Amino acid sequence: MSEALLEVNNLITEFDTDEGVVRAVDNISFAATAGETLGIVGESGCGKSVTALSIMRLLPQPMGKIVGGEILFKGQNLADLSLPQMEKIRGNNISMVFQEPMTALNPVHTIGRQLTEVLLLHKDITAQQAIQQGVKILDRVGIPSPDIRMTEYPHQLSGGMRQRVVIAIALACNPDLLIADEPTTALDVTIQAQILELIKELQKDLGMSVILITHDLGVIAETCDKVVVMYAGKVAERASVHELFDSPAHPYTQGLLASIPRMDTTPKSRLSIIEGMVPGLLDLPEGCRFENRCPHKRALCEDAPPAIDEVSPGHEVSCYRWQEI
Repeated sequence: MSEALLEVNNLITEFDTDEGVVRAVDNISFAATAGETLGIVGESGCGKSVTALSIMRLLPQPMGKIVGGEILFKGQNLADLSLPQMEKIRGNNISMVFQEPMTALNPVHTIGRQLTEVLLLHKDITAQQAIQQGVKILDRVGIPSPDIRMTEYPHQLSGGMRQRVVIAIALACNPDLLIADEPTTALDVTIQAQILELIKELQKDLGMSVILITHDLGVIAETCDKVVVMYAGKVAERASVHELFDSPAHPYTQGLLASIPRMDTTPKSRLSIIEGMVPGLLDLPEGCRFENRCPHKRALCEDAPPAIDEVSPGHEVSCYRWQEI
């Protein structure tokens, strides 16, 4: 078994708000191995993006803070690093592709300036060399006429091209780990497929690890090696992608898979849905956070949250159905 490149152990992230302290990520753990793709999936608001921002140490200040756990990257705890130390890693060893490329790019700076900024910050090269490398990087991510694109502004590019630019900036320094936070949001299905294929090709060429954050289980099935299912700030299930789709153990995972449209359904058949709503983070239940929506709920589920137990080798689930009581 390969050694983990990134280990997140018992991570807790909180936000101070006017209504009180919100624990957006609550004691989660997972690991990403070198060269593999780890998928993090769940509904909006379950803590996926906050997990990524915690790893990158990009939580909004002063509200957001890591209050517990560790984030080990090559054995070094990122949560303990100073800001200057983290800046040397961010964009160099770990990079991130954000959800919306139009807001991720600065509208008043050219593509070339934003791309060369990363190269000049982390590499000992001249401005001219940075421009030359920037053109090569744009060409590598499939942008036509890259020398011309270097002089253009984000609003002059299509959504798909902007996302390719964001990926180019993230991969400029050949990072060991790429975090892609819903990289196909707001793109049409054809461009989505192209962007995902591009990430897979670049991962193979560079040998990097990828953490792919999405709510789309179809994307998970096509691109990931392992999957973490999150719900209301906690990990519900961890497994290999094949194990998860063949034998989903958590009722939430089963509900997500059942809600995917199928080719063999009739035109009049209704899609399966998960009844109820995700609980608010300021008013979480004492027990399992999925109990108010779970078809298998028992009295015990309301009293205390279940621990994560292994149901088969490499397959872990947080549910009392799989625990001996």
